[in-house]
Amino acid sequence: MTQKALKVSPVTQKAFAYVLSALVYTVGCTSPPSEDISIERDAISIEDGLINGVSVGANGMVRAYLGIPYAAPPVGERRWLPPQPVEPWRDTLETTQFSPGCMQDALPVPADADPFFGAGATEFDEDCLYLNVWSAAKSNAQLPVLVWIHGGGLVVGDGAEKASNGASLAARGAVVVTINYRLGPFGYLAHPLLREESEHDASGNYGLLDQIAALQWVQRNIAVFGGDPDRVTIFGESAGSWSVNYLMATPLTRGLFAGAIGQSGGVFGPLASVIPRDVAELAGQHLAEATLGPFGEENRHQVVTLDGLRLAPAEDLLGAAATPRRANSDGWIMPDSENYVFPTRPHIDGWVMPDSVRNIFAAGLQNDVPVIVGANADEGTALRALGQTEGITTVDQYREQARQQYGALADAYLAVYPAATDAEVVPRLIDSLGDGAFVWEMRTWARMMETVSSPAYLYFFTRVPPAVDSDLYGAYHTAEIPYVFNNLVGGSRYWYANRDYDETDRELSEVISSYWINFAASGNPNKDDLPEWPAYTHEADISMALGDTVQAKQSIRKKQLDFFDEYYGAQN
Repeated sequence: MTQKALKVSPVTQKAFAYVLSALVYTVGCTSPPSEDISIERDAISIEDGLINGVSVGANGMVRAYLGIPYAAPPVGERRWLPPQPVEPWRDTLETTQFSPGCMQDALPVPADADPFFGAGATEFDEDCLYLNVWSAAKSNAQLPVLVWIHGGGLVVGDGAEKASNGASLAARGAVVVTINYRLGPFGYLAHPLLREESEHDASGNYGLLDQIAALQWVQRNIAVFGGDPDRVTIFGESAGSWSVNYLMATPLTRGLFAGAIGQSGGVFGPLASVIPRDVAELAGQHLAEATLGPFGEENRHQVVTLDGLRLAPAEDLLGAAATPRRANSDGWIMPDSENYVFPTRPHIDGWVMPDSVRNIFAAGLQNDVPVIVGANADEGTALRALGQTEGITTVDQYREQARQQYGALADAYLAVYPAATDAEVVPRLIDSLGDGAFVWEMRTWARMMETVSSPAYLYFFTRVPPAVDSDLYGAYHTAEIPYVFNNLVGGSRYWYANRDYDETDRELSEVISSYWINFAASGNPNKDDLPEWPAYTHEADISMALGDTVQAKQSIRKKQLDFFDEYYGAQN
């Protein structure tokens, strides 16, 4: 069999997925946020039946409808099918608690932790296709709608995370929706047998299809909650931002949203790029064999059936996807890799994804809607937290690593990430990891919007949340999320958790959340007395710096990002 090779960035796919997993998965409770609540007894009618909600906040002005089914449970014979219609219900449905999260290999968090990604699902189930709505509006008020897609490397996370609670944004004049979608092997398993049963000659991409089904539900139902179906903006962070990027590229989302916001995650480079169908299906075959029996060459010819796979315990699938194994003789993963890890990402299936995101944008075939995109100043500190700089501590080791990784471009790399002393090595590694995996992606996204007529607005988040470890982590990956949702709270010992936010943080949160709501309302973040945010152009290269001060700045990290233009350009 012809060998396959996945392109990767300086961070391996396995390490990158676990970085995102550690950042965005924590445990909380299945009840609504820790604020005054009461059951809202005035039921409202959506397409599938009546629902009751929850009044949240001290004044009860915001109503939350939690755990609304938007698709049938993807269980049994519906495992690895596109999302199917909901079975209407006759009695009033109490949508007063979050649903279970989708099946995932969850990372444990101490019970007394209160990280700002907490208050998410504590239970996980394949029956997980539910969404949540927050609104302070009356029916048919036609407010702008913000639909949040959670991050987590497409392997963990859920729509109930505390930082993305929509009550604060809803109180400020938006209707907010958060969703669950299938993850890991449940959301992205491709297999020839699944393709054979598909009317579209396609398999995999089920998590992406779930997101599309949720957006279709929003179009059909959001007016009842006071939202305007013509003013829907999708937004997400990390893998949620990847998802926004995919949703802009797929032809299946035409007319489902009017704007898009991507926070620290794009798929134009090789790290998270859409993979070919034969690569995805080969990975799926390996996973199927590993699920039904021991992984290895002795299982090459074992009979795999869809019935067998659909009867397999969910935990077996998760274990097969997450457990490292020696690469087998097909060698489809990196030739120098020692371990096989299931690649959880969309692939080019000819239906959901007809081509790579980069090619679709380059041809101007993406959804022509305005975007806000951006990244944080210290994205790479999260990678260091999981040991991604171990073993490279001296200048000699650093230069050797540069030669191995960048080849003929090593000198160019060392010129923009210089380390003259051993003490400078780890900071330069952290900077380059963050720039290459996140900051470059977002500038590229803004630039590739020049193939269509809609504008792009580029930001760079620089505020260092106050805490005892702020010097270590800076403006880390995910730091902007509570500012966006206006959900600043304090108190926890975990580096990724709540911070002792002060008045500067609260003022910044007011500005950022206002930009996001204005954008959802009009496709332009500017309004009233907010600092003017210019639309991005390649020539001017202006970003909005969101930090201790909010101001437009030119050519942020230009030399470093230009290096990655050259490096990734040689790989694409």
